Amino acid sequence: MKLKLISSLFILFLGLPALAANTPIVTVKTNPAEEAAGSLSGTITDKADGKPIIGATVNIPDLKMGSITGVDGKYNFRSVSKGVYLVQVSYLGYATYNQRVDFSKTSVLNVQLQASSLEAGEVIITGVSKATEIKRSPVPMVAVGKTYLDQRAASGNIIDQVANLPGVSAVTTGPNVSKPFIHGLGYNRVITLQDGIRQEGQQWGDEHGIEVDQNSIDRIEIIKGPASLTYGSDAIGGVVNLITAAPVPEGKILGSVQGIYGTNQGLLNGSFKLQGNQNGLVWGTVISAKEAKDYQNQHDGRVYATGYQEKDARVMVGVNKSWGYSYFNASVFDDEQDIPDGSRDSLTRKFTKQITEDDAFRPIVPESELNSYKIPTLHQHVQLYRIYNNSNFILGNGNLLVNLGYQFSHRREYTHPEDGDIAGLNLHLSTYTYDVKYNFNMGKGYETTFGVNGQYQNNTIGDATDFPIPAYHQFDIGPFFVVKKSYGKLDLSAGARFDVRSFKNNAAYVDTIGGPKGFPGLYTGSNPATAPNVVSQFDAFSKTFSGFSGSLGATYNVSDAFLFKGNIARGFRAPSIAEISANGPDPGSQIYHIGDKNFKSEFSLQEDIGAFLTLPNISASVELFNNDISNYIYQQQVLGADGTPVYTQGYTTFTYVQSKAKIYGGEVNVDLHPISWLHFENSLSLTYGENKGNGGKVADSLKYLPFIPPLHTHSELRGNFKGSIGNIKSIYVFAGFDHYSAQNRFFAAYGTETATPGYNLLSAGFGGNIVNKAGQPVLKLFVEGTNLANVNYQSNMSRLKYFDNPNVPDGIRPGIFNMGRNISFKVVVPFGFNTNKKS
Repeated sequence: MKLKLISSLFILFLGLPALAANTPIVTVKTNPAEEAAGSLSGTITDKADGKPIIGATVNIPDLKMGSITGVDGKYNFRSVSKGVYLVQVSYLGYATYNQRVDFSKTSVLNVQLQASSLEAGEVIITGVSKATEIKRSPVPMVAVGKTYLDQRAASGNIIDQVANLPGVSAVTTGPNVSKPFIHGLGYNRVITLQDGIRQEGQQWGDEHGIEVDQNSIDRIEIIKGPASLTYGSDAIGGVVNLITAAPVPEGKILGSVQGIYGTNQGLLNGSFKLQGNQNGLVWGTVISAKEAKDYQNQHDGRVYATGYQEKDARVMVGVNKSWGYSYFNASVFDDEQDIPDGSRDSLTRKFTKQITEDDAFRPIVPESELNSYKIPTLHQHVQLYRIYNNSNFILGNGNLLVNLGYQFSHRREYTHPEDGDIAGLNLHLSTYTYDVKYNFNMGKGYETTFGVNGQYQNNTIGDATDFPIPAYHQFDIGPFFVVKKSYGKLDLSAGARFDVRSFKNNAAYVDTIGGPKGFPGLYTGSNPATAPNVVSQFDAFSKTFSGFSGSLGATYNVSDAFLFKGNIARGFRAPSIAEISANGPDPGSQIYHIGDKNFKSEFSLQEDIGAFLTLPNISASVELFNNDISNYIYQQQVLGADGTPVYTQGYTTFTYVQSKAKIYGGEVNVDLHPISWLHFENSLSLTYGENKGNGGKVADSLKYLPFIPPLHTHSELRGNFKGSIGNIKSIYVFAGFDHYSAQNRFFAAYGTETATPGYNLLSAGFGGNIVNKAGQPVLKLFVEGTNLANVNYQSNMSRLKYFDNPNVPDGIRPGIFNMGRNISFKVVVPFGFNTNKKS
């Protein structure tokens, strides 16, 4: 399928009539006194009958303040900061209301919501100076909330929960290891944030996922395109912002106990949450634990070494006052993850395991071990300790945002079967991040942001026997500015940034027999040139990369129902430490990495254009993108003269290379709502990735980029029922169908990738709330089934597709297949009480 099809749809879409949408009725009362702190109260009612809406959510995203309407439909904020901020009112089955309010002049805001079957009016805070409706931002974005995440209970990690969104995918190494990809770009080209603080944990590696407790995340916002402007190097492909729960309304203490069971892996996932807000003192905690045994499918049976055990904890305390807010957060992520290698018995094709260092013989893994939750001797242990602060200070006619963080990532891989306490890989990464920006109105409606952000890193390679990357220091800094202005129906946005990244790598020498029990170890003596059995592993060198980023975009609101937008952005990315310095094995990925210190920075130029239609019973969009990248870095396998893979220290050898690249494609979304409770959601995503080489003709085996997702269509029929069956409310049911076309446009050179057949997957789910006499939920149930037809398939985005014996018998499709049928049950028991009588 060619991009011309989407282009034709886009042209047709522009010809659709722009029809006006229903708008809520709003009553505003002003307060002439301009005080340091104001208040906001009001009543939320149904536009049709004027009755109060109980349980409607009223949010002020920029101030991290929220309230829930009582039985009389009333809400109240007793102390809000002066200034103009977006207020959002939402309730299931009604059109979301968004309005900027000047709190120095307004003290009462009454809203009549219009019944609607559309989920419109989504607001984002990522990559913008102030909370903004997605439809008004020229940069392609998508956001999902708590309801969406709850209903995706079958996903084993937080990235898999959004990997089905248009334009978003994930490279996986089993059910608990997923790396986000956006429009064909991932690893160090996509920044993952938690509450706006960038995640740093050796993300160049393949074999570990994002170190975040999925149970602590209530919302995810994704920028689908270059975000270097506000987040610097490594955001050339986009941003995934994982947002924890907002503070509860003042005077409330709310909590929940939840449990998840998954049938395929025997997944057990439990979590406890508790939050409070007393007179602006906010606090919260989340404690979680999950474990799973090896997953299974019909083709492979249980896949050895794909189990895991994870423990997480998070605590938050802060204040929310008229001068702004300041929240302190601390968390720990602790994951023990099996390390699969795909080895099998040559006759039975059953999985085998390494039991001796010389690896002369591998026994078949017994069924009892495949069905066990026990972590095997060969495994990895990934820990991330994090402390960070999010603050917003009201200063002058603007606000100063300060995000500061410290992270310590400790990653170990235990790869010696007879010496299970000796780490093959042992990396310690300390990261200090800073992000300071001032948002203000420059006059005549120019929303302006000036800021600077970056990070400092220190990596040590610790007591280990394998050393893929050196010890190093890294410092990033990038000043930037963004200006937004609305001219009637036209919204404009522009900005620029300059980044500098400095590396300083330390020299390292390895004593090939000087480590514990005769294993290799770091040489710490003073004369490596003459010491016996000592070899050079890394040279000392320093390098600085710098580059300019910029963005210019516009949104034109033809009417409340129809708009189109476009954006052009230049992105910058400095090479990662692995790309310029790697020279060693990474046991978990089964790869010996070789970097190149002569690499140049990547630069991209991406154009995005889209059109969006929102009518009472239909919403639709078409988005196209084109991304030209210079100095694109990727890995390719090294082959010997006879065409077979080169093995170094027992691992397949991969080297990093650079060339020009082009990635282009688009997404189409059509959501039909023939009746108020019925939704028919459809999407199509298409991404092409081409290697343009460095001059001259590119060989057929080299002309496509690795890890490019195939054509993907998703259709979902969903029913959301407003009524109740006895004491069961908020009932929903859905059935989904996903089609993944064959991926025949793959990086074939040197055996790096192979063709992947297409496949179809069925999913379904249902759920609802059991409520008490007051209508409050006492139990929430979410059931989801994935791959219900139990299809045997391999995703081209799964690294396990290439895990097998070096030689596979004729007629056997090599590699490990993806998970078979899985049904997950999620039960949430909420609780809470008021600490005062004021609402």
